[in-house]
Amino acid sequence: MNVINYIVSLGASVMMPIIFTIIGVAIGMGFGKSIKSGLSVGVGFAGLSLVTGMLTDNLGPVVAKMSELYHLQTTILDVGWPTASQIAYSSAIGGLMIPICVGVNVIMILFKMTKTMNMDIWNYWHYAFIGSIIYVATGSFGWSIFGAVSNFILTICLSDYYTPRVHKFYSNIDGLAMAFPITALYAPLAEVFNWVIDRIPIMNKIDFDSDTLQNKIGVFGEPIILGAIIGAILGFISQYELSGILKLSVQMSAVMVLIPRITGLLIEGLAPISKQTQSILEKRFKGRELWIGMSPSLVIGHPTNLVCSLLVVPFILFISVILPGNHFLPIASLAGVMYIFPFVIPIMNGNVFRTFLFGLFALILGNYVSTSLAPIFTQSALVSGSVLPEGISLISCFDYAGHPAAWFFFNFTANFNIIGVATIIILCSTSIYLNYRRINASH
Repeated sequence: MNVINYIVSLGASVMMPIIFTIIGVAIGMGFGKSIKSGLSVGVGFAGLSLVTGMLTDNLGPVVAKMSELYHLQTTILDVGWPTASQIAYSSAIGGLMIPICVGVNVIMILFKMTKTMNMDIWNYWHYAFIGSIIYVATGSFGWSIFGAVSNFILTICLSDYYTPRVHKFYSNIDGLAMAFPITALYAPLAEVFNWVIDRIPIMNKIDFDSDTLQNKIGVFGEPIILGAIIGAILGFISQYELSGILKLSVQMSAVMVLIPRITGLLIEGLAPISKQTQSILEKRFKGRELWIGMSPSLVIGHPTNLVCSLLVVPFILFISVILPGNHFLPIASLAGVMYIFPFVIPIMNGNVFRTFLFGLFALILGNYVSTSLAPIFTQSALVSGSVLPEGISLISCFDYAGHPAAWFFFNFTANFNIIGVATIIILCSTSIYLNYRRINASH
């Protein structure tokens, strides 16, 4: 357990190269090629961390300035995902979730319940987070494991279902899947949302993607220019001086350009491992298609994702303070909004308008979920060793405490007793059965 916790504490940029170098050697790529692929993945994650850090460093003051200028205040402090991950791995069951989920994943592959071997070990903290808050609420080790594993199973089944559509939309990710809870578990909601928009006059006629936008407005539709424009707008709304607006404009332009290039490095590092793994698996599991599960960081550089992730910021800030019953204002969490969209964009066929609207819907829903889970989040944070800032009595965050799936698995396990547990069992069993049928039908 200490070894697992130590490796996890190194972060994705160190942990993932170690994992993929070991995998590369194990599948016969040779040490040289394996370490090159592993380091490419690590450098990709490190680069992504630097760019998202730059985004946070620039977006944070913008959000704070808007909050000050327009008196946008709520009572629950947004502490961002780091506190959630601390809750996840500081509990009695935190480190156990990695071997447990890997074991469940292997069993599901062997019995044709999934096509995905989820190697995105770092992001297993989401499942550990669910298990940890259930443990704090109930004191039950068994129910904690049940809630966390159920979350894992539903995520991987939904990822399997949507991966073919994702492969058709994005390029260069064949053989890879994104069994990531934030991303995969928004997909069913996006389907319903898209269906509703299809039935609303006028709105159902608005249809443009990033390519159409670029064709219509020329150079002003290119990511580098769009980033500069969005940065200038955010700076203007925040009443920055001219120098501040110009600096923010260039920084947002840099984000729009650098993220796609860095995600390309991630894909480049994974490609040889993916191909070699596919070759071996096809020999061992003849006639079966198997995927390697990775972070949606692979595709967050898509122009529609980046544009919508930046555009929702001012809208959600102003909407949050007028929502009845909401006490949460997303600030620290806004840099992670881009992880909402990787499955949503293919479902919306790249439609920028619909993707933007769904982003607002997801954040509004997230406000209410974060508000609802704030008491157990705060209690769990205190148990994990966090100290509340002076004058603050409740804390929360959007990732993962603002996701409807987090509310579902926590409440249906910890609070709804037999009915809740039975509902989860039926949902997961049905998902496994449908996945099993699809896998066998494809053979």
